[in-house]
Amino acid sequence: MTQNTPESPSADGAALAACDAVLFDFDGTLADTAPDLAAAVNQMRHARGLAPAPYEKLRPLASAGARGLIGGAFGIGPDDREFAAMREEFLANYAANLRVETALFPGIDAVLDDLDARGVRWGIVTNKVARLTDPLVKLMHLDTRAACVVSGDTTPYSKPHPAPLLHAAEALGIDATRVVYVGDDLRDVQAGHAAGMATIAAAYGYCGNIEPPAQWNADFVADTAGALFALLQNVKPRA
Repeated sequence: MTQNTPESPSADGAALAACDAVLFDFDGTLADTAPDLAAAVNQMRHARGLAPAPYEKLRPLASAGARGLIGGAFGIGPDDREFAAMREEFLANYAANLRVETALFPGIDAVLDDLDARGVRWGIVTNKVARLTDPLVKLMHLDTRAACVVSGDTTPYSKPHPAPLLHAAEALGIDATRVVYVGDDLRDVQAGHAAGMATIAAAYGYCGNIEPPAQWNADFVADTAGALFALLQNVKPRA
């Protein structure tokens, strides 16, 4: 399979025409969670008498969760001895305010509505832990629509390991090679390829990597939700 842009899809989306189902990353792909994630880490800065970190700095780091946001706000990483306690503080702040500003990205509701209308099964695979994923998915009324929800602690591994994606494919009862995975981070594409899935880079998302999405070796790149809608037209429900 070759990488393609929505403006010049491959042989009429042949890679996607072989797919029966769609899996989505959550933060930065389906939902714009960055405002609430940034607020949680800036609450930590406020508690320490520090000015808030600029949202423009934190937003690209949102897909990396606590690691990315604490790193961006405080300049420390998982190897620092303060990190574990700060991570729990961050998660507690976030859990208390899961959906203040969080919403689906503009146009994503149309993508999901179309998949539902056409009978294409879809699910969520995220590195967000289940104690945050499950209530947020429910608050967004996606819990009754998603055919599966796999969190970062559902399996012993998180992305870029393929285990969460393979677990989701098994839950769907569909061979992984007949699933397309959509994500806004390089590790989403890496996990998708490792699982044998077709991949779409959601370039409209946070994309906090040094390399731009066009260099992730995804099979397709969607610059907008509308472009994603068009690409997923090639995915058909299993007869």
